[in-house]
Amino acid sequence: MAEKRNIKIGIIGGSGFDDPDLFENPIPRDVDTPFGKPSDVLLEGSIKGVSCVLLARHGRKHQYQPSDVNYRANIWALKQIGCTHILATTATGSLVENYRPGDLVILDDFIDRTWGRKCTFFDGTSGGPRGVCHLPMRPAFCERARGALVTAANEAGLRCHERGTAVTIQGPRFSSRAESLMHRQWGAHVVNMTTVPEVVLAKEAGLSYAAVALVTDYDCWRDNEQSVSVSEVLEMFARNIKKAIQVIVEAVVLLAGENDLTYLDSHTDLVSSAVMLKE
Repeated sequence: MAEKRNIKIGIIGGSGFDDPDLFENPIPRDVDTPFGKPSDVLLEGSIKGVSCVLLARHGRKHQYQPSDVNYRANIWALKQIGCTHILATTATGSLVENYRPGDLVILDDFIDRTWGRKCTFFDGTSGGPRGVCHLPMRPAFCERARGALVTAANEAGLRCHERGTAVTIQGPRFSSRAESLMHRQWGAHVVNMTTVPEVVLAKEAGLSYAAVALVTDYDCWRDNEQSVSVSEVLEMFARNIKKAIQVIVEAVVLLAGENDLTYLDSHTDLVSSAVMLKE
């Protein structure tokens, strides 16, 4: 009988996971990568007996704005420490009426409206991979990890949308009303500032990646809608982060309990087949 493969799940988000009753025996890991330092130290411990690693995307003091996050170092550090999966949380504004503030959305696609962010490991950086990676992005997220998040949300009886396309804008400003209306015409469901390049890099690293989005506001597309404010976003996020934590914790257990992990090999095989390299 084949030996059961060990998994380790990286969690990107940070807020709420510092509860000592939730994240067991956390040990800080100061990690360096070929792409620089991650946003903060990694906290390695366990959740319900499953090996996990926690990383605050913006730093524990929220010192990095979205365009300044070293996404490459964050993803590489999690892979370097042995993570096989990444589950992420993200605050989003809604672009459709029935995606209400307080709802959860399990993202399944994205539209990239960022610029200047480093979106590949394959750029000749010393210590990084060689060649050029023409990575297919359909599906954008790992369906097995997405399925675990969806199941966890449904079993908890939470209001959750099983699919959603996120427009990732550059930030740190919010959208103009014209931009918000344009994003709606494109068929997007939510808008945020961090899904890209995080999802791309995780896939390029051969990791299973999925994200649960927490809807905090209606952006600014609705008639008579007030402009989005930081206080509004933070208040709604704080009020509902426990939902996202509950879903991620149960998804961790579901993923750890699976016996067929061949999908992880398919992720790495996909990257290998996408690399062009002349010797």
